[in-house]
Amino acid sequence: MVKNMLLSMLVLLMVSCNETTVASGSENKEEAIEGGISDIIRNPITADQEEIDTNNIAKITFSELSYEYARVDEGAVVSHDFSFVNTGKVPLIISNVRSTCGCTVADWPKTAIAPGEGGVIPVRFDTKNKSGRQNKPITITANTIPAKTTIYLNGQVDGESS
Repeated sequence: MVKNMLLSMLVLLMVSCNETTVASGSENKEEAIEGGISDIIRNPITADQEEIDTNNIAKITFSELSYEYARVDEGAVVSHDFSFVNTGKVPLIISNVRSTCGCTVADWPKTAIAPGEGGVIPVRFDTKNKSGRQNKPITITANTIPAKTTIYLNGQVDGESS
């Protein structure tokens, strides 16, 4: 008896959820297309779409993808600002910027960058306990295609002489 009651409640819950989702899903879809947050965060790829919309997206264009710093002694901190412009048609939203280790840190704009506007990603590389040729990739994740863009900080670190 309890099993049947639980099973009935589960079936009723599943059916009522599906009806609500279908009804509200179509209404919300129309609202999302008309404006609001979907104007900023827009997924150009959908499950029922085979082609990728590469025209109406945000595009991050850097003035340089790689910065070669001068030869430095171990322990120096190398800083560089990577400038970019949103050359796309919708606002650019950078969700994350990461490096491969804690010796390289970066900051990024936390607000949307309008089409035609620009910004800066400042990067700092602490050369403590590093020596030799260094190639530090910094990966930017944004609402672009592809979603990840990599910039590089490169140079020579001279270790301590014994």
